[in-house]
Amino acid sequence: MAKINVGESFSMALGSLWGSKLRTFLTLLGIIIGVLTIITVVSVIQGLNNYVYSKMAFYGANDFSVSKFSMIGTSIKDFREQMKRKNLTLEEMRLLRKTATTCELIGASTQTSRTVKFGGAEIRDASVIGVTAVDHLIGSVIELASGRHFLQDEEDRSRPSAVIGSEVAEKLFPILDPIGRTIKVGAEHFRVVGVGKKRGKILGFSQDNYVRIPITTFLKTFGSRRSILINIHTSSQEAMARAQEEVRTILRSRRKLPYGKPDDFSFRTSETFIQFYKTATNGIYFAMIGIAAIALLVGGIVVMNIMLVAVTERTKEIGIRMAIGARRNDILAQFLIESSAIAGVGGLIGIALGIGTAKIISAATSLPSTVDPVSIIVAIVMSTTLGLFFGIYPANKAAKLDPVVALRSET
Repeated sequence: MAKINVGESFSMALGSLWGSKLRTFLTLLGIIIGVLTIITVVSVIQGLNNYVYSKMAFYGANDFSVSKFSMIGTSIKDFREQMKRKNLTLEEMRLLRKTATTCELIGASTQTSRTVKFGGAEIRDASVIGVTAVDHLIGSVIELASGRHFLQDEEDRSRPSAVIGSEVAEKLFPILDPIGRTIKVGAEHFRVVGVGKKRGKILGFSQDNYVRIPITTFLKTFGSRRSILINIHTSSQEAMARAQEEVRTILRSRRKLPYGKPDDFSFRTSETFIQFYKTATNGIYFAMIGIAAIALLVGGIVVMNIMLVAVTERTKEIGIRMAIGARRNDILAQFLIESSAIAGVGGLIGIALGIGTAKIISAATSLPSTVDPVSIIVAIVMSTTLGLFFGIYPANKAAKLDPVVALRSET
């Protein structure tokens, strides 16, 4: 009996694709777009995930902050309620320093944006961060390339001392040593005592465009009617959990919150930022996957229609094969392999374009991307399975043709 083997069917499928290039392109377009979208989105999201988990941890494993505002899952109504909360103050930070026994280091920070100048050079919208003298040891530790951190005495006396980021140093002092120089921050002058080591960018935003000054100087210069972050370092994750409870108890007592009333402050940890990131990106991720799924569905329907056309065009060929011994299962297998091959080729093209698109996005926007081998395998299996599924009806129609009627066909 004459049978159609897998290799021959695959070869025939490729020959059919090559024989009608425009129809092939239109047939594959939906699958290519779907797979391209999936690979691009998964690569960028996976790259972002890896990047966030490794670099976007603003706090160490044992560090947390107390904030006036919550970061995650707040509605407009919740935000308005949080606006009514009392500001966190330096007095509360000092109270915690005196009474919280489970905390190793307690500091505070707050920030704004100002233009920073030296001579004729200036940087607009630089981050001006008011911090305590111990804050460089809490959370994302600030290491220096030169100079020193400001001292507790400079915080206590509200001295105009500043530690600048490497980007600020490079732009304002391209050939000079910044240490000991006086820069203008907004309308005030500060003496540079230290320069931070280069830390690079996160999601395209510089981590080196900052001026750190004593928090007391900050509040005196830029206004004290603002809430601060209270930053806390503990000895271990177990100690951090105990410290949070102790801090909660102290602040609730200080603020005279009755039992049953919720906290009017929030805790922030590395996990808080990661969850915030996930909340921000999940909607985009699922929307793009939904668009890809629609494109794949359209592509599958197009494959089915093209295979129906192929059955009609090759009716006489099918009849001849049946006449010389091909069974219905052989005809069925031939068209299923052909539809799967068509979809598989579209999937491979989509994978190649998706990887290229992800790399282009990374190069153009500084968004990291990581090509996950699992996503490539899934894309190949998914596109091939899609072709197999949508090829069932045309293949079944071909297999059920009456050989005599098929041989009489003029097509």
